[in-house]
Amino acid sequence: MTDPLTRAPDRAFWTAAADRLLLAPRAHATERHAQIHLPGPASASGRWSDGLEGFARTFLLAGFRLGGAGGDDPHHLAEWYAEGLAAGTDPESPERWPTFAEVNQAKVEAASIAIALHETRPWIWDRLDDRVRGHVLTWLGHMVNTDMPGNNWVWFQGITEAFARTAGGRWDQADLDRAIELTDLWYAGDGWYSDGLTGGAHRNYDHYNGWAMHFYPLWFCRILGDTVGDVAPAGLADRYRARLTRYLDDHRHLTGGHGSPLIQGRSLTYRFAALAPVWAGALFDATPLPPGQTRRLAGLTLRHFVDNGAVGDDGLLPLGWHRPFPRIRQLYSGPASPYWASKGFAGLLLPPEHPVWTGPEVPLPVEEGSFTRVLNAPGWLVSGTRADGVVRVVNHGSDHTDPARLVADDPVYARLAYATHAAPEMPADPAPGPLDSTVTLVDARGRAAHRRPLARIEVAGHTGVSRSRAHWPVDATWDPFGGPEIEQRTGPWITVASVVRGPVEVRLARVDPGEDDLERGPFTLRFGGWPLTGPGGAAVSQGADAAASFTGAGGLVSAVVALRGLPHADVAMAKGSNALGPESATPLLTTGGDAPRPGALHAAAVVLGAGPLDPARLPTLAEGADPDTAVLSWPDGTTDTVRLPAPPGAPTPP
Repeated sequence: MTDPLTRAPDRAFWTAAADRLLLAPRAHATERHAQIHLPGPASASGRWSDGLEGFARTFLLAGFRLGGAGGDDPHHLAEWYAEGLAAGTDPESPERWPTFAEVNQAKVEAASIAIALHETRPWIWDRLDDRVRGHVLTWLGHMVNTDMPGNNWVWFQGITEAFARTAGGRWDQADLDRAIELTDLWYAGDGWYSDGLTGGAHRNYDHYNGWAMHFYPLWFCRILGDTVGDVAPAGLADRYRARLTRYLDDHRHLTGGHGSPLIQGRSLTYRFAALAPVWAGALFDATPLPPGQTRRLAGLTLRHFVDNGAVGDDGLLPLGWHRPFPRIRQLYSGPASPYWASKGFAGLLLPPEHPVWTGPEVPLPVEEGSFTRVLNAPGWLVSGTRADGVVRVVNHGSDHTDPARLVADDPVYARLAYATHAAPEMPADPAPGPLDSTVTLVDARGRAAHRRPLARIEVAGHTGVSRSRAHWPVDATWDPFGGPEIEQRTGPWITVASVVRGPVEVRLARVDPGEDDLERGPFTLRFGGWPLTGPGGAAVSQGADAAASFTGAGGLVSAVVALRGLPHADVAMAKGSNALGPESATPLLTTGGDAPRPGALHAAAVVLGAGPLDPARLPTLAEGADPDTAVLSWPDGTTDTVRLPAPPGAPTPP
């Protein structure tokens, strides 16, 4: 018989992949299966919590697998997880789970358990004896009236209490009302949610928009079924469906031609959990995607990770993106955290005769043609090119931080650009500061300034403009992946503009001193290009037409070409700092030994695409009608006029 994993990504492929991910963790389970202790360093919540996480997140996958198969259970999933439920919720069991008061992270895992119990109700919940059901409801019941952070966590409470309500357990209307009301508050329009508010502002945009903020509200409605109207406003499910439908029109433009999601935001180790909103769209009739495009997008994404080693030889999902990459983890990440990827298998709930499984595949937007798209809520310019399948995002609006506080950059939020084919650098030593996809000032000690918080000025058409205050952490040992906020020393203002055309981003910048600068230079202005993994080849030229490029894996090229005021070029090589490979390189342009003149315009073409850079595709640059304006003239005769305004109170440049 042919191994289904070697065939096209049909339903058999998905089933086989799910079975592999479900069976491998069993070797690491406790005697009665209540905890699964996978290999790897513990999270900040500790080993006890991590063991519960191993059970809950694989149980979610088992719920989709068993529910979609109508109870057909060749691997005895129902029996195996039922025993774990009994042991985990028994207060006298040596394998008992922590309560929510003992470990806050347990609240997260309760939602996965609740969804899995709902999807497997006839084969697990209905067959548990009354004593075990009582223990489960008691453990879940402690969720009522507990404090929840003001972000997607409110839905762990909403989901858990929704299931408890259908099963005769404890729930509270005020908890459900809070989840619904806050979700409306966080909705930023056009299908986008900010994952909570930071400093009272909508700034928190990443994959949580899809795999949490769209996913859980619709599952809340699914669990409550016909009774949802008894506890929620009329038309709630329709409201959530309309928002998801709008979001998915953007989401499908954020997947590369090779299947990778955008490599941006925290919790990237969840990998194909990025498919959660795609499957939810198909399940809840809330998608603009034709069934064949849902199948195409989901299949490409799963194959992308499977083919690139995301599932190890031991059948486990390690912390990483493709293969293991420890730098990708957050403080809350434990050995079982990657199994939130289970959400990416929700499509197994669609029956075999569903058009997603039976119809012909429909290409992704980037496979059909090149495009430029404005995502207003996060402040992103999206550029996809059919020739190489690359999707790029230029970020002038989102950074997941309080707009009133200077903080050190997190590489998955604060970069100027993100892509499906390039990952941000995550070095073990953060002291030198941000390098890739940046415009920054470098001080005499070689430390680069940080960007957060950025302030959006304009995002429209092909253009984005933002401004930030250059600043440097006082403590050089800070951790950008979850450490505490620390004191910052301020420097000049940096205003940056991007004009996007195909694989080319023309990046422009001006530097203006602030009256209260604590760091006064001398500074070098540096433009950082896209980081690519190798081994590959670098090329550098100096002078007025300075350029640096690196040709990485698969012939993809990252290049920066000076258009004004950046005469020095280099390629920075690194090891162990990139999720896509052990060696990486970032092309750079700088002002060299000359400090940037206040208010002066500096510009470069920043390119990520297949094949060598064609200089004929680059524009010429001229000053506009006022000193704050630049005009780009492209070879095809089109022009872009972009304004980089001086910050309020800045002195007029000489």
